[in-house]
Amino acid sequence: MSSSTYGNFPGARPRRLRTTPAMRRMVAEHRLHPADLILPAFVREGISEPVAIGAMPGVVQHTRDTLRKAAVEAVEAGVAGIMLFGVPEDAKKDAAGTAGTDPDGILQQGIRDVRAEVGDDLVIMSDLCLDEYTDHGHCGVLDGEGRVDNDATLERYAEMAQVQADAGVHVVGPSGMMDGQVGVIRDALDQTGHEDVSILAYTAKYASAFFGPFREAVGSSLKGDRKTYQQDYGNSRESLRELALDLQEGADMVMVKPGMPYLDVLAKIAQSVDVPVAAYQISGEYAMVEAAAEKGWIDRDAAILEALTGFKRAGADMILTYWATEVARKL
Repeated sequence: MSSSTYGNFPGARPRRLRTTPAMRRMVAEHRLHPADLILPAFVREGISEPVAIGAMPGVVQHTRDTLRKAAVEAVEAGVAGIMLFGVPEDAKKDAAGTAGTDPDGILQQGIRDVRAEVGDDLVIMSDLCLDEYTDHGHCGVLDGEGRVDNDATLERYAEMAQVQADAGVHVVGPSGMMDGQVGVIRDALDQTGHEDVSILAYTAKYASAFFGPFREAVGSSLKGDRKTYQQDYGNSRESLRELALDLQEGADMVMVKPGMPYLDVLAKIAQSVDVPVAAYQISGEYAMVEAAAEKGWIDRDAAILEALTGFKRAGADMILTYWATEVARKL
């Protein structure tokens, strides 16, 4: 073979840098670290033992005691943060989601429990949204025609931000995709002496079929869909508009959710900002890997690491994943 016919071959052989595990490790462009990972966790009111989530093998709705244990295990594994979701008793759900702003609501109790257990050794984050607490399952309050009322919902979010901050959270994660939510929450935090509480903006959150198992995890009462406020999956440029607004309103960090179906959006956002960027590997992504592995169709551990590294390659600084503690231990 002549070099004139094949360019720089045989002098250029990229395979030389793939010859051994040590060589591949040395030249890797992206690698995972436990500090990249955030553990989403559910704490449920009125249970004495953890409740398994059928669609998410290995994930449970925690009691307050087992949540504290999970937080300690995350710290010991080197996980950076924990994102808490509250699951109230059905009888406490109402049209306004008042359990979400009750200082003694289950999420606020969970925040206080984890803060008391691990202090500042774990970044404690909280889901700032009404969907877990409303009897209709939407992320906000409804108007007289049954539509989500954006501005009335913002008033509820301001209240939620205050009670979550009072409970000791480090970061709030407004996930409802209401217009103006970051600015209203920032003002509410600053006006109540919580200037140090950060906002992780759910900047690009798409109306996705991959949320299915999560609905079981939080005991959702939703009928219908959230397509009037979550982004349409056919749109990409729109995410940059949402990004500009969130940053203007005071977001400290931004997120893309779901993860793998939206790696292009994640890459665009990561290339556009100078704030930390998160990706959320959501319930459906988790469930698919676990289900395929259970069937023997894929190598579970290899698939998990490959998927998580894909988020890093696309530009994520942080990854929310239900495998956070497990993966951190292995790393």
